[in-house]
Amino acid sequence: MSIETKFSNKRISYKKAMDFLNKRVEEVKNGKKNELIWVLEHPKTYTAGISFNQKDILDKKIKFIKTNRGGKVTLHNPGQKIIYFTINLNERKKDIRKFINSIEDSIIDFLKLYKINARKDQKNIGIWVKNKKIAAIGLRVSRWIAYHGCSININNNLKDYYKIVPCGLKNKNMTSIKSEKGHIPKNFEKKLVKIFLRNINKI
Repeated sequence: MSIETKFSNKRISYKKAMDFLNKRVEEVKNGKKNELIWVLEHPKTYTAGISFNQKDILDKKIKFIKTNRGGKVTLHNPGQKIIYFTINLNERKKDIRKFINSIEDSIIDFLKLYKINARKDQKNIGIWVKNKKIAAIGLRVSRWIAYHGCSININNNLKDYYKIVPCGLKNKNMTSIKSEKGHIPKNFEKKLVKIFLRNINKI
């Protein structure tokens, strides 16, 4: 099972990324392309998953994109790293929980590199530093092809979250590596992907 890795240095629009991802899902289903891990950033974009509530849009002036991923309303903006997946669970264990665990463990392992102690939360999906959320996860599965992915706050503008109730979680604060450690990690993308590959290949 070969997983292609893709790194985009320029910011990619959400629509362009989804067009690429949806095409890759069909190609993986049909055995035409390898699985994928893609690291990128989006320009500031609010997206709403399949279980979003209109009440979670606090600023009614913002535009948001409806998407077919799981979850509610979230934010993507510069300084936040997005990791998109197209993983064929037909070739692994058909266990969504194990796949989610591999993503959670990978983010926690990555944050350990910067001496950030992060944790899972059984009630609220995502990764947390104390009572602040630093990473979000939103997935969809089609014929056991798992896709969409996760986001990790590196040095993004956290004030952009004030316009929504992120992931439907009221009175929960957001954080980033910069907010926690006071500096911005650089040239970390390949280390990050190496961690994801290690944990996903355990499934």
